[in-house]
Amino acid sequence: MAIMLHPDTSADIARVSEALAMLTPRWNVRILSALAGQPLRYQEIVHEVPWLQSGQLSPKLRQLCEAGLVQRDEHSSRHVTYGHTDRAAELMTVLRLVATWAERYLGKPEQPLSAIEQIEDSLALLSGRHTAAILWVLKIRGEAGGRTLARLVMPGNEVTSVYPPLRQLVADALVDTDGMGQPYRLSASGAGLGPVLGALSAWAAGAPLPQGAQHPVWGRFKAAPAPQRWVSNQSPSQLPAPVTVPPPNRTVHAPSLAWQSGDLFSHATPPRPQALTAGGPRR
Repeated sequence: MAIMLHPDTSADIARVSEALAMLTPRWNVRILSALAGQPLRYQEIVHEVPWLQSGQLSPKLRQLCEAGLVQRDEHSSRHVTYGHTDRAAELMTVLRLVATWAERYLGKPEQPLSAIEQIEDSLALLSGRHTAAILWVLKIRGEAGGRTLARLVMPGNEVTSVYPPLRQLVADALVDTDGMGQPYRLSASGAGLGPVLGALSAWAAGAPLPQGAQHPVWGRFKAAPAPQRWVSNQSPSQLPAPVTVPPPNRTVHAPSLAWQSGDLFSHATPPRPQALTAGGPRR
């Protein structure tokens, strides 16, 4: 994806987009959550994720191993276990921040959702093509018209190409506008993604998660309050509490990263009644 932005910002967006693309496929978050405790044997994982059809688990475990999130240990020819890598353990903290954001901003369905379902729906809102780039530009500029967004996010494409993703972001209540021809800006729920995107950016760059509070774009936020309760009987204990980070001591104006770029993984539509409510489930 070619983005006409500062090279550090463009690389940051690309890493976050790649991380979201890896997490969003169905069942990936559930498999990682199942492995949050002690390593499990294959049949034990099958018991934890019974929704997977026969033959679906093996390729997903292989993909997560290749991504550096799951470690496969062969103790003997008949004893193989799967567990988290250090990268996956850090990622669970990021997912806990996603759950906190969802509890505050995600549209409430008629039937309460589990924490995992809320995380899956939140990631689906963020994983659309060009979504991360548009959110970054609007956070940096405050507001921007469609032509400006098209020039920055989709250089070389027709200006009209930017409007389908913008319409989706407006429908998902992550972006606001006063009407056709008017500039776009982040909604309250879009701006509330600061802790999530700052931490996800730090994780994707291989930086310590507390550095998300000093992110050059998303670092100027107050710590999001913890949800008062979970919306289902499912225990959130497998998703550790987010790292508490102090607010940045200085305001960073230049959209350049404070850390070294690193590999992503361990190895090489009716209007919303309230702007504060983000889009509902995509199932």
